[in-house]
Amino acid sequence: MKQLVVATKNKKKFSEIKDILKSMNLKLLSLDAYKGVTQVLEDGKTFSENAIKKAVKLARFTGQLCLGEDSGLSVDVLDGAPGIYSARFSGRDKSDIKNNLKLLRLLKDMPAAERRAHYVCAVALADKRGLIGVVEGSCSGLIAFEPKGSAGFGYDPLFYIPKYKKTFAQLGEKIKHKMSHRHHALKKAKRIIEKYIEKHTRN
Repeated sequence: MKQLVVATKNKKKFSEIKDILKSMNLKLLSLDAYKGVTQVLEDGKTFSENAIKKAVKLARFTGQLCLGEDSGLSVDVLDGAPGIYSARFSGRDKSDIKNNLKLLRLLKDMPAAERRAHYVCAVALADKRGLIGVVEGSCSGLIAFEPKGSAGFGYDPLFYIPKYKKTFAQLGEKIKHKMSHRHHALKKAKRIIEKYIEKHTRN
């Protein structure tokens, strides 16, 4: 079974990636499986740049096929913010709750039509020789007027899907994982992984 190392210590994110990739014959490991891995400075200007940094650095460290992921929320009326700063939107003492509350404050009194947003996910794959490929996925919705639901993480309690009239946090994993930004990015990444495994199995 081929091993894939995911460059994250976020247990909820790792669990989501594992679920989306469960149809593949892969043994997935997170950063928790390795000691001495230094934190990657996420100073890229785009989600893809950050994902690439994570994948390449971890691949050099482990010598394994590695997946780097960076994702976040972009709100139209905020000129794309919080964007690449999504996880640390509320500052040094950041948390999902604080990030959500800050977003609600910034959108106070904004009507539903002005609350359009989309989640973005970039996934990069690398091995010890360097970058193999990078792909992106997105999912559009609205920012709700208050948090609803208990599933998921990040901005999921505020990310409202008009089709279902529910937030990601209300929809739960079964539906979210079939339509999310991460699903769309990982669906593309699967093809890269499959080609990589086929090539290296043949060689």
